[in-house]
Amino acid sequence: MAKTRSTFVCQSCGATYMRWVGRCTDCGQWNTVLEETVVESGKHVRTSIGDSHAPIPITDQQHEPPPRLSTGIEECDRVLGGGIVPGSLTLVGGDPGIGKSTMMLQISHGLAQQGRSVLYVSGEESFSQSQLRARRLGTLSDDLFMLTETELASIRKYIQEGAFSLIVVDSIQSVYSADLQGVPGSISQVRDCASEFLRLAKSSGTPIFLIGHVTKEGSIAGPRMLEHLVDTVLYFEGEGKQALRILRAVKNRFGSTNEIGVFEMTETGLQEVPNPSALFLNERPEGVSGSVVLPSVEGTRPLLVEVQALVCDSNLGSPRRTVTGVNPNRVSLILAVLEKRAGLHFADRDVFVNVAGGVRLDEPAADLAIALALVSSFMEAPVAPHLTAFGELGLAGEIRGVDMARRRVAEAAKFGFTRCILPKNNAADVENAEERVWPVGRIGSAIELALER
Repeated sequence: MAKTRSTFVCQSCGATYMRWVGRCTDCGQWNTVLEETVVESGKHVRTSIGDSHAPIPITDQQHEPPPRLSTGIEECDRVLGGGIVPGSLTLVGGDPGIGKSTMMLQISHGLAQQGRSVLYVSGEESFSQSQLRARRLGTLSDDLFMLTETELASIRKYIQEGAFSLIVVDSIQSVYSADLQGVPGSISQVRDCASEFLRLAKSSGTPIFLIGHVTKEGSIAGPRMLEHLVDTVLYFEGEGKQALRILRAVKNRFGSTNEIGVFEMTETGLQEVPNPSALFLNERPEGVSGSVVLPSVEGTRPLLVEVQALVCDSNLGSPRRTVTGVNPNRVSLILAVLEKRAGLHFADRDVFVNVAGGVRLDEPAADLAIALALVSSFMEAPVAPHLTAFGELGLAGEIRGVDMARRRVAEAAKFGFTRCILPKNNAADVENAEERVWPVGRIGSAIELALER
């Protein structure tokens, strides 16, 4: 006879407790520990995710992986590492209304156009609503099947009975198992349903995409083990009121996590942006202080982005430091170096730093561009026209070398930028471009070159 017992589970991190507590000791969140009923029915029998229990040499030629599936969208294939890996489990997250369902419907249509059967499981929309969305996006296809179901056993039955090349579950928080007592979206339900989809993907070789809700902090709702469980985690980024969308992989067992895909949201869905640099620089003002163009690199793709800074007098006891698109701690470090090594006083000034277009920069190569933008705004002196800059700024005021210098300079030259300030250690990496580069070793030299008339 099945036994039931109660346990208390943190809905943020998945930690379990024997009694209720107000604050989770693992993640530090308040009022996230809720009571859940667990049914103990003896030994759990699960199907194997492989087709053999015997060890196999890793060099065995009979088990070569099948070719990847193209989504029909080049930007998505780039982020996934070349396409969808058969048998993989992918988690897609993003803010509400950012375009997760739109993107997955377009990917499903891309495979259906290749003659592959695709099953789209919708747990949040009726069939007529999904059909209305597909008609608006122009993604109607006879090989795209829509299933409006949330019960795990029913979904598993349709998956096992059909021969599908791709399965999309929208969303994992809406699916529930009748064998569990928790409500849909609870820790136990999300964990068990995701584990079952993992077994289905590995045993059948069919790739499965799970759409996940995000919390107000921006992380995917549910325990962190959900991100550890899947093969790939994709985040769809962008401001809801802007058309620009960026697809980024934060985990990928089959490719790089540095690649990004750039899209533009239109009335007919997501459109690829083949030339993001032109889009980011389209509205850049000329002759205005505090604006510097940075040749950034995301994975293997060079991007020209505009770094903006505004430094103004403050009438507050504690001047403001507002940063968007870069690490605020990195900006604080750059301000300290400018005060100590360049003699500029920012202590009584409000400082605002922004990366235009909603781009997020994580690489240290952005340090020099941020520093020059701050100095330009501080001195009310625009940087020299057609100038770009990149390099890491050290605490001693030195400009340190970065990778892919040649690709950065080439991308800048393609858009008409005739001068590029770069670290001295990268000068040898740039061939046949002596007339376009200014190698520098100290922040003072970079400031002189950037602001000279």
